[in-house]
Amino acid sequence: MNIEQKVAALQALYRIEEAFGKSLDTVCREGCACCCTARVAMTTLEGYHITAYIKRRGEDARFAQIRKRMTAKRFRPRTTTNGLVEICLAGGDPPAEALEGDAGTCPLLEESRCPVYPVRPLACRTMRSRTDCAATGFADMDDFSITVSTVLMQYVEHIDAGGCSGNFADILALFASEANRSFYAQGGLPCTANGLVNNRPIPALMIPPEHRQRIQPMLEQIARIRV
Repeated sequence: MNIEQKVAALQALYRIEEAFGKSLDTVCREGCACCCTARVAMTTLEGYHITAYIKRRGEDARFAQIRKRMTAKRFRPRTTTNGLVEICLAGGDPPAEALEGDAGTCPLLEESRCPVYPVRPLACRTMRSRTDCAATGFADMDDFSITVSTVLMQYVEHIDAGGCSGNFADILALFASEANRSFYAQGGLPCTANGLVNNRPIPALMIPPEHRQRIQPMLEQIARIRV
């Protein structure tokens, strides 16, 4: 697929996720920013989509804002969702992810509002809580929602299998460069050299037996997306 086809497939997955989200009883809404931390990971495909949105709106200053607000000890994933599945299937132990230090708030957040909300990444979209995070200090997600989130993340990574994953801020800071966006669109962006990890195709879907029947309609929708 070319980059336009990948973005179209990503948007189709977002629409499926949005439809699923409407069926849930959650307290989450735009402007609720308790979960908007610097520990968000995403794919380069999602970063490319967000960057295009920022540039269409003539808001290039946001890239400098991201660099200024990036925390020194920000979360930098050592593997991807599909990478973790590969490790589990092989009977290995997942790498310890570094979560030490102050997570800080999302470097794009302004007065508890997300300036890229319409194109926010999947990690943000699927964080839906049944109770107020401000009152409890954590998100209360039901098990099926977690399964849906994991499966959708697997598919986004699969679509972007020639790309990378990493911290939200790292990818957007990287894509401030037109040359880097062009390298990525042409499939030539190096992951490791830029502090990112290589995306992987889906080795197996992480669906517990008790969720297989319930998630089947969504899988059928996803299968209709041309990838």
